Amino acid sequence: MSTDEPTTVRATETSFLILDALRALDGAGVTELSSHLGFPKSTVHNHLQTLRRNEYVIKHGSEYDVGLRFLQLGEYARDRRQIATIGPPEIEKLAEETREMANLLVEEHGRGVFLYRAKGADAVHMDTHAGKRVHLHTTGFGKAMLAHLPDERVESILDRHGLPRITPNTITDREQLLGELEEVREQGYAYDDEERLEGLRCIAAPVIVDGDVLGAVSVSGPKSRMTGEWYTDELPALTTSAANVIEINSTYA
Repeated sequence: MSTDEPTTVRATETSFLILDALRALDGAGVTELSSHLGFPKSTVHNHLQTLRRNEYVIKHGSEYDVGLRFLQLGEYARDRRQIATIGPPEIEKLAEETREMANLLVEEHGRGVFLYRAKGADAVHMDTHAGKRVHLHTTGFGKAMLAHLPDERVESILDRHGLPRITPNTITDREQLLGELEEVREQGYAYDDEERLEGLRCIAAPVIVDGDVLGAVSVSGPKSRMTGEWYTDELPALTTSAANVIEINSTYA
């Protein structure tokens, strides 16, 4: 029987589930991991020993945690993308100009991934950091990228990840989202009106080179400050300008 699902190795998936659990639990022992995941203690122990032997997991007393070897891999993965080295100066400049949080992001496996962020003088604290993954439909930068991906790629992403509701303002209707993506294509930028975090608004513009969506630039701030012409005209102009500079630098790097 044919299937579109790729063949996977269950043991490898188990190791990744254990690593995700270690992160979620802020470190844990074999018993806690076994209870959390529903795996036999022997299975958890064997996987942890293998991960530790290969220096991906560390052990403190009876507890295990994720090791810093992942930092090496993460920085390598980030730096393999040209936008990660070209984009940060413009993100720093955008944060200084807007006094808010400026972000550089990419799409991977149908999710948005934060590569870099810069805090302006008035930026509020948020849950974002390099490597954080979020649903594309809940963010301005996600919609900015989705709007310029091929239709079949957009449909594939929506089929895989769905449209889960994160806040009362999250778009959960596919036709409504596709309609908004059409507007984004026409105006060149996208909004996030409290769709991922309540009280927060965002403006984002895609970074496109030779028809390929390399990522997106965004500015995020509290709803109380994201109002009037600053929100509807000035911020979009600053954000699209930053994205355009990154596009030019990426083209001729």
